[in-house]
Amino acid sequence: MHPPGADTVLLRHGEVNTKSRQVQLAMERRLVENVRAILADRGVDGDVERRWTRPLIHVAEEDVEAATAAASDVFGVVSASPALVVDADRAAIKSALVRTAKACYTGGSFAIDARRAGDTTPFDSEDIGEFGGSAVWDAVSERFDPEVDLDDPDLTFYVECRKAEAFVFVEKREGPRGLPIGTQEPLVTLISGGIDSPVAAYEVMRRGAPIIPVYLDLGDYGGVDHRERAIESVRTLARYSPNHSFDLRIVDAGATVSHLAETIQEGRMLTFRRYMYQVGETIAKDRGAMGIVTGEAIGQKSSQTTANMGVTSQAVDLPVHRPLLIMDKEKIVERARTINTFDTATISAGCNRFAPEQAETHGSIDQIRRLEPDDLLERAQRDARAADLLELGR
Repeated sequence: MHPPGADTVLLRHGEVNTKSRQVQLAMERRLVENVRAILADRGVDGDVERRWTRPLIHVAEEDVEAATAAASDVFGVVSASPALVVDADRAAIKSALVRTAKACYTGGSFAIDARRAGDTTPFDSEDIGEFGGSAVWDAVSERFDPEVDLDDPDLTFYVECRKAEAFVFVEKREGPRGLPIGTQEPLVTLISGGIDSPVAAYEVMRRGAPIIPVYLDLGDYGGVDHRERAIESVRTLARYSPNHSFDLRIVDAGATVSHLAETIQEGRMLTFRRYMYQVGETIAKDRGAMGIVTGEAIGQKSSQTTANMGVTSQAVDLPVHRPLLIMDKEKIVERARTINTFDTATISAGCNRFAPEQAETHGSIDQIRRLEPDDLLERAQRDARAADLLELGR
């Protein structure tokens, strides 16, 4: 919902503001680049202006909703508001509020939330609240009985007043928060196509890290549907950052998986995870990535007990990042729905056949090293470097 004539989207970032001036400037520039990229990718014609703490998107009114929706998907954006921009004087603000009230206020309670940047006008935020509230009241009183509620209004009219202009809006559309992607070093992300790993990938992207997605094809224990789930998940993630590469590395792990299934029972999944991490580390070192990302959460599966994660982590030197470590499954599912990866992830793929009947819940590093093939690392490095590259573009 936006005021009539709205032709600007006001963007807010949060954590970026806590950085030093130099770092904040660099992050704001990256944020603006990312906003421009997502607008272009979604076919929205808008001019992005970088301002200190408040980037703006200038668009035609017919594009303001599309621009707001696109910007609210950009990592680092706390919220986005489609706004009407007027002169920073009393008459212009009152007129804008009257037009907005007539178009957007249809009943219930309201409030004015006014802010002024410095001593830039002859009136302060309290004054805006008073004359703005009167203007809104008078604009609708012939149609219904308005009600003021400063604590929990049905509709809030926002006014942000600067030296030369004021922004009037009625919506703060929530963004993903975090940091602009590209402000951290890349991470290899192991993507299975299940519910968890795409959410984990999204979370590290939300913290500013580009991802290098890697999928391990399980051969006879995976199948076409298993692979397609992973591919579609990466395609969905790519829509959130169209100016970064999301080319997917598909590793043929079928021979190793079959070998493990034939030679190991209890402890098989831990050995396979150690192999996965070694594949990920090989690609990370070749590509200059700083770590490996998985969708593991404490206790979610037998291989994800604290004891077992301690064993699997020792397979590599690079850090294994687990963004979902302490999240409940319900929260992970909720997040997957929000980012549109849930439906793809729930397609049955039959990959559970690889799990042994008796799962190891408290493995030890000595036990697993005795069980796993002597050439496990060699296999991982060979398979990683023979990976196929599926170009999903930018």
